[in-house]
Amino acid sequence: MQDLKFIIAKNIQKLRQEKGMTQLELAEKLNYSDKSVSKWERGESLPDIVVLKAVADLFEVTLDYLVEEEHDGKPVTKEMMDKNYRRNCYIITGTSIFIVVLMATLIFGILFMFFPKTGYPWLCYAYAVPASLIVWLVFNSIWINPRKNFMIVSLLVWSLLIALYLTFFTMGYHILPILLVGIPAQLIIWMWSGLKNKVKT
Repeated sequence: MQDLKFIIAKNIQKLRQEKGMTQLELAEKLNYSDKSVSKWERGESLPDIVVLKAVADLFEVTLDYLVEEEHDGKPVTKEMMDKNYRRNCYIITGTSIFIVVLMATLIFGILFMFFPKTGYPWLCYAYAVPASLIVWLVFNSIWINPRKNFMIVSLLVWSLLIALYLTFFTMGYHILPILLVGIPAQLIIWMWSGLKNKVKT
């Protein structure tokens, strides 16, 4: 515990000095006395977790940074963590979509090589598009930007209708009206999106 006090003391002092702040200025921002800040920096007392969180937010660093003795390079800021988080989300989403396309390619290869009489193995890719959009929609809703869901749902509806049309087309049925279903579906999506935006505002 004693070592932790001095580690936190050193880090608070370092961050304060890097910002060109006095102990009094830091104390005023935290609603504490400059004597308290002085005690923290001398390792005579340890700020509670609420104060540490306030210090981390003020200097735009993580709580981990305040309790670590050794730092490699610049402090890890919240902005950097957010960027890394978004990058990881994009990587996971992109990888998942790639797996869907890879599975479609695998199924296409199996049908083409071992079941040539099946007919139209390329339909695997027609359905891989809406499947990929479903994956994108799920991850986008959880991690990325739910505001884009309107666009993704629109693409999902139209890609699914086109896939169904192509399926019937391979069977000899020219059912163009199936694509007309997309028009009321698109209107419903627009209304849903507009209603959500109104509720948020």
